[in-house]
Amino acid sequence: MDNEELRKIAHKRLKAQSDFKHYLLIWAAVTILVVGVWFITSPGGFFWPIWVIGGMGVAAVFSGIDAYGPGRGVITDDKVDAEVRRMTKDS
Repeated sequence: MDNEELRKIAHKRLKAQSDFKHYLLIWAAVTILVVGVWFITSPGGFFWPIWVIGGMGVAAVFSGIDAYGPGRGVITDDKVDAEVRRMTKDS
């Protein structure tokens, strides 16, 4: 893997991390908004904002894994070459 490939991969990961942080801010703002609406319209009633908060939470988990988790099997030229060698050896 050459330097240019590494820079592209690093840029992609840094963008995913930045997007994840922005998503967390949006999640917090939406949470405050829907809890505020719930409090004004039906305090003490069924806490329906949990569906919005939970749904966005599931998305946050996957976004966080994408941003901070292990590499998602980055396909490099070395991997492609190895696969071609494996395919031609089996033929």
